[in-house]
Amino acid sequence: MRKRKRRICLVGLLWVLLLAAPATAAQVWRVQFSPKRERLTLNDLKFASSTHGVAVGCLAERRGCGPVSVVTPDGGRTWSRVGTQETGLSLFFLNEGSGWMTTNAGLWRTSDSGRHWTGLPPATAPQGLLQVHFLDEQRGWAVGRRKALYRTSDGGTSWSLVVLAEEVAGSPEYTTFDCITFVNGRYGMVAGASLPPQPASEGSRRELPHLTIFLDTRDAGATWKASTTSMFGRVTRIQFAPDGRGLGLIEFRRDFEFPSEVFSIDWKTGKSSRSFRRADCAVTDIAFGLSGQAWLAAIELGGHASSGAARGRLKIFESTDLVNWAEMRVEGRLPASRAILATAVNGLAWAATDTGTILHLVTE
Repeated sequence: MRKRKRRICLVGLLWVLLLAAPATAAQVWRVQFSPKRERLTLNDLKFASSTHGVAVGCLAERRGCGPVSVVTPDGGRTWSRVGTQETGLSLFFLNEGSGWMTTNAGLWRTSDSGRHWTGLPPATAPQGLLQVHFLDEQRGWAVGRRKALYRTSDGGTSWSLVVLAEEVAGSPEYTTFDCITFVNGRYGMVAGASLPPQPASEGSRRELPHLTIFLDTRDAGATWKASTTSMFGRVTRIQFAPDGRGLGLIEFRRDFEFPSEVFSIDWKTGKSSRSFRRADCAVTDIAFGLSGQAWLAAIELGGHASSGAARGRLKIFESTDLVNWAEMRVEGRLPASRAILATAVNGLAWAATDTGTILHLVTE
């Protein structure tokens, strides 16, 4: 009888502990900013600090799309529109005092978290740049069209061409370096592709393999090593966590079986393996958090994934091991063709759609 009473007491104690234990905090991507009846297109979103963020793009007008940016000084609680002279394509912030924006016409710099931009001299800032990356206030690199890989040692006032880029296979007319990233200040990687016109006999909708180019440095850009491979799709994003784990995003076009594929990279060994691939989701951006978790921003495609540019619902996935991915809660059913991820120095995360909505990852 005593043993039975003891078991009952133990069971009761367990129930009390379970009821008293705090529930696991749930996270949700909540809408912070959304255009009302305006047609706002956002191309990029970055945070210069834990509070100052800026998104760039254009606002539909009667005669096209006028350049505009959306900024926040308080971690996204309030957002306001600020006019820009040219439509921003990509952003890079070193800190609140130093930021750069690429446009079709050139390169701009800000010293106040994106509220005001100053165009760098056209004679020295190359055109056709797609991304820049700075290690400090002076040293930076830029990549773009026509095999563009440039370096600067004066904060972007003047640029010099990295000769190795000219020696890489592929005609400049058809070769573009799409993305650049660094990890730990020393290890850097550039990805690009050479896409000559497709022969008419091959069909206008068929995905064909092409030359993919990688450049990597292990001495903060002092020297670069090139490697090439023939593959389907285009590497559009590369991101690394401080511990050396990385992710790369390949986007496919036309009628390929999958709209995208994410592969994991081990910087120390150089090995890579498939991390995420789904026929119904087109991944458009990747990011790492401070705790080592990774996020994928994707667009859910209806039916057969025949076009990575098709509009669908925003979906975001999370993983801690780069193998198993869990879908996260996203507020509302947000239509978009592309989505962007952004993180701040304090680990907070945001997302933006090309249709003008900005979301913040919050804990309920």
